[in-house]
Amino acid sequence: MRLTRINEFQAAEGRTTELFAFLKGLVPYIANSVGCESCEVLQSADNENLFVVIEKWDSEASHKASLALYPKEKMAAAMPLIGAPPKGGFFHS
Repeated sequence: MRLTRINEFQAAEGRTTELFAFLKGLVPYIANSVGCESCEVLQSADNENLFVVIEKWDSEASHKASLALYPKEKMAAAMPLIGAPPKGGFFHS
């Protein structure tokens, strides 16, 4: 069953540009992961500090496998760019 993963990120104060660049830099990694059909990053038209990452997957297991393979040090380096705990969930289409 096809799943859509929607993730929401709030930039830390003064880190909007850096977070946007980091999230856009994730797109090739995510999009080329086994089971990923597409990935895009959107910036809110109403709040420049708010971003969503929309991913289409063949399964939740494929998404989890992709996360497990992403270098932990790269994710840790990005944490100061995030101003609030990220939110996310899966949606059926």
